[in-house]
Amino acid sequence: MKLVTVSEMKVIESQADASGLTYEQMMENAGRGLADIVHALGEDNGWEEVLGLVGPGNNGGDTLVALARLARAGWRARAYCVKRKTKKDELVQRLLGSGGEIILAEEDDESDSLAAFLETSDLLLDGLLGTGIQLPLKPEIANLLFSVQSILASLDEPPFIVAVDCPSGVDCDTGEVADETLPADLTVTMACVKQGLLRFPAFDLVGELDVVDIGLPPDLPALADIPRFAPDVEWVTDHLPPRPDDAHKGTFGTALIAAGSIAYTGAAYLSAKAAYRVGAGLVTLAVPAPLHAALAGHLPEATWIPLPHENGFIARAGAIAVAQNLGRATALLVGCGFGLEETTKDFLAKLLEAKLPTFVADADALKLLAQIPDWHAKLPALSVLTPHPGEMSVLTGLSKEDIQNNREFVAEKYAKEWGHIVVLKGAFTVIAVPDGRIAVLPFASAALARAGTGDVLAGIIVGLRAQGMDAFEAAVAGAWIHAQAGLAALSEAGSAASVLAGDVLDCINDVMVELSG
Repeated sequence: MKLVTVSEMKVIESQADASGLTYEQMMENAGRGLADIVHALGEDNGWEEVLGLVGPGNNGGDTLVALARLARAGWRARAYCVKRKTKKDELVQRLLGSGGEIILAEEDDESDSLAAFLETSDLLLDGLLGTGIQLPLKPEIANLLFSVQSILASLDEPPFIVAVDCPSGVDCDTGEVADETLPADLTVTMACVKQGLLRFPAFDLVGELDVVDIGLPPDLPALADIPRFAPDVEWVTDHLPPRPDDAHKGTFGTALIAAGSIAYTGAAYLSAKAAYRVGAGLVTLAVPAPLHAALAGHLPEATWIPLPHENGFIARAGAIAVAQNLGRATALLVGCGFGLEETTKDFLAKLLEAKLPTFVADADALKLLAQIPDWHAKLPALSVLTPHPGEMSVLTGLSKEDIQNNREFVAEKYAKEWGHIVVLKGAFTVIAVPDGRIAVLPFASAALARAGTGDVLAGIIVGLRAQGMDAFEAAVAGAWIHAQAGLAALSEAGSAASVLAGDVLDCINDVMVELSG
């Protein structure tokens, strides 16, 4: 799913129109796709009455196309038209000819008709305002939306709300919202995800997010040139490594993980098991020797490299033991639960002198790397770095506030500067690659704001890299799987406050089952 600004979407549509896909046909395609989604919801829930808030713009047109199709499919379909010239509107006439009804807002002074129709409707299509709005809203529109809010609040069973392209009142570039904006249960956006939908506070009003294909040619230059996208289940499924029936454990690679300390014993476990859960053939754990007894019984599938240590933290001499085992590794992860002891920094600096396989650096390894001169030049090409904003601050010298306010820009800038993949964790995790491509995950949940979940993510990514996945694809797919596992854990726990990293780990299997079809 391409991720675009409002101006980029206008250029895409203009170029499509010039290439022969007219604006009218794009609207027909959008309305048809919207109607298909709504009709499927109706069949699943026994719904049969729909009301559309129809504004004067293109998403009002999309809504009218959908309402006409729904009317022909047996729905009772009504359009509440606001500031739309209906007399010569072919889409209005089509709806009427399909058995639908039209209500004009200017003839409903007290909103009595609006209230009556909202009370009986199973589903409300919000096609009032589109992506081109400017805040604050004009008083007439703001008052109408406020009336809708008030009516909905008074209903025991309000209709399911589907926003057409975006909830009315959302700035689709910045994510700012009007107070009157209707929270959607589902947003059906056309062709591409508008970037403001994946920003707060807009994201809280989007609900579920779906994208309708409006027929844009995939080789359309304006579309192909967009470097940003939001991965979905189809993208992840298409990029996962195959698992042939005649495979053996060597087929799926070996993930070598140097992790853990006496202070953070569980990090090694979480990362190693996550690597196994996404399909790595073998996981070898290099941990401070005192951790082996505590962990081995919990990970009987792993092989072990007990490392020399100083007071339970990996010592410099451990780099020799790890280097001696690199020949069998197809991917290496370092950093989970390391701690920040000087001897562990020396271990990392010494390890960078070896010929390393594909490489993932997480957690304390990132802070330690920042203390090593020219660290980014010493890593294998296209290593995967997985900082949260605090770690990114240490690596870059930027404040966390500056990073959070410019997440995509910062991730892209430093991916290019360092020559590595940057996975900037947090709400709407950003994955940037030096060639300019950027993925933004369409997820934000407090369920993943818990110690240890980053270890799980790092383990997922190294497990995918061990199987031979491209670095960027492994980072994107890994972050997506991790986010989905977090949402699954939230669903099971019922409260974000109760989700532990181990719960996220346990739900990886559920996600992999879904991806395997």
